[in-house]
Amino acid sequence: MKAQNFLANVRIIDLSQYIPGPFATRQLADLGADVIKVEPPAGDPMRFFMHGNDDELSPIYCHLNRGKRICKLDLKSAADKQLLCEFIKDADILLESFRPGVLARLGFDRNELDRINPGLIHCALSGYGQNGPYASRAGHDINYNALSSQSIVSGTAQRPIIGYPPIADHAGAMQASVAMLAALHARGNHRSSIYLDISIAESIMSWQYLPILSNARERAASILNGGAACYNIYQCADGHFVSIGAIETGFWKNFCDALQQPLWITRQYETMPQQALIAEVAAQISRHPLNYWHLLLDTVDCCYAPLLTPRQLSANPQILARGSLSEAGPNYPGRINNAAVEIDASITEIEDPQSLHWDPTS
Repeated sequence: MKAQNFLANVRIIDLSQYIPGPFATRQLADLGADVIKVEPPAGDPMRFFMHGNDDELSPIYCHLNRGKRICKLDLKSAADKQLLCEFIKDADILLESFRPGVLARLGFDRNELDRINPGLIHCALSGYGQNGPYASRAGHDINYNALSSQSIVSGTAQRPIIGYPPIADHAGAMQASVAMLAALHARGNHRSSIYLDISIAESIMSWQYLPILSNARERAASILNGGAACYNIYQCADGHFVSIGAIETGFWKNFCDALQQPLWITRQYETMPQQALIAEVAAQISRHPLNYWHLLLDTVDCCYAPLLTPRQLSANPQILARGSLSEAGPNYPGRINNAAVEIDASITEIEDPQSLHWDPTS
């Protein structure tokens, strides 16, 4: 069975904008779901985001919405509200990313949605969740990372860093995708409504079990956030960088042997942060350019990898072998039944929403 058929009978209405919601539904579209994305009259702000040509859609927007059908509705208009009602009537999933209460003010509260479609899965993806003192607070990825403790434990000892790409947005998207798939499975052949309240801040906080449970709250002070010499990033003489992830003793020994530094081997688990050992390794790496280190370490079993720029990805032999990147961006991240997932990179603009209908084959 092809991956494109996994969700062939699943119909999704996507009312979201920016990154989290569109990324979540795009993952389901990649697996065959029929996704209709409903945007306001001015369109999703991502249409021209980080793109200098106002005459064409941003490739970022196209990537987030590949395989979807797009239409614009004015949900303050009675006629367009009725159109949305018709779309929802035959849908399996409604995903929206409004602030709590907005959908209800538009006339689509929980009771109305149940009336329109008693078997609907409604996924409300919001910054902080549907209740609590922050429920209506505005926010973006940088705020969700701050609130979840993700930012405070990432970066150098001197200061935190801004995660890029937006890590909380994608954590929220992944959480929404998993929850929607679980709801589809739970519903099975018995259509009953399911309401999913997914918080982006809680999604990224759920990834913080390492600093929470290990009590490692300082930046660059533990083995996985920059406090260890064996698990770190080092700058070469030409300004490029290499990563070393030699947590296991065998990998660290192989790395030390390759650099002809036997005295480093027994120092692997010195008290962290290992500022002295890190400085010694950094000084050694800074003596030669990246090409030197790549020739030396690429075949050594020591968990080494150079830091690639986006433009260098397409030439990487592993990425080439897997076919994991195309001109339209990253492909589906995995293979199913030993085959790459065929991606529909197109988006379809629906000029007349009145004529919109579900895929008759599904």
